[in-house]
Amino acid sequence: MKRLFAVVLTSLFIVGCAPEVGSEAWCNDLKEKPKGDWTANEAADFAKHCVFK
Repeated sequence: MKRLFAVVLTSLFIVGCAPEVGSEAWCNDLKEKPKGDWTANEAADFAKHCVFK
């Protein structure tokens, strides 16, 4: 049980550190990520927030 709690807590910290979708940091992170690794949601959000501001 303690191990499960530790994994969940660690996951929350990692997710909490990701830049907000649409922020300049998020756009820059996606520009550096290979386009073949983008998800459909990332591509749509990138177009909406970084291309068509």
